[in-house]
Amino acid sequence: LDIGPFLDLIAQDTRVKVFHAARQDMEIFNRLIGHPPGPIFDTQIAAMALGLGDSISYDNLVRAVLKEHVDKPSQFPDWPRRPLSDKQRHYALGDVTFLRDAYLKMSAQLDSQDRMDWIRQEMMAMEDPELYDTSPENAWQRLKMRKPKKDYAAIMAAVAASREIGCMAV
Repeated sequence: LDIGPFLDLIAQDTRVKVFHAARQDMEIFNRLIGHPPGPIFDTQIAAMALGLGDSISYDNLVRAVLKEHVDKPSQFPDWPRRPLSDKQRHYALGDVTFLRDAYLKMSAQLDSQDRMDWIRQEMMAMEDPELYDTSPENAWQRLKMRKPKKDYAAIMAAVAASREIGCMAV
């Protein structure tokens, strides 16, 4: 499967890319295209600004915003296995169209409530390449440690670096 055309589309800075809980996707695309894609719209972050909770699930977002239902059993099948079943194709199509429809509805609500600037600032922060720096020597900076002892911090930095080296090999 040649995903080159898809990656070309993701790399364009003229189209908004819509995600739900974008962080992991952004890390992947940063690695694949050499930079975080942008501009983006993260429906989970937008949901916070609309009072829908601070980490709403995709299914709950679709229910709250679109009054639709996500077919949960289809979320976790063996996606690499081909051919896809009719149920998987239906789920994948719904996944994309739900995101598009949620984006349209949520962005209109945010505009009407004068909150779109809040969201733009959050999204721009997510487009910062330093946020996705996975170089082994900087991996320790992403750890959440409370004033560790000097020796402990050095051990954690070494473990974080080795984890990144292992992830790069995968």
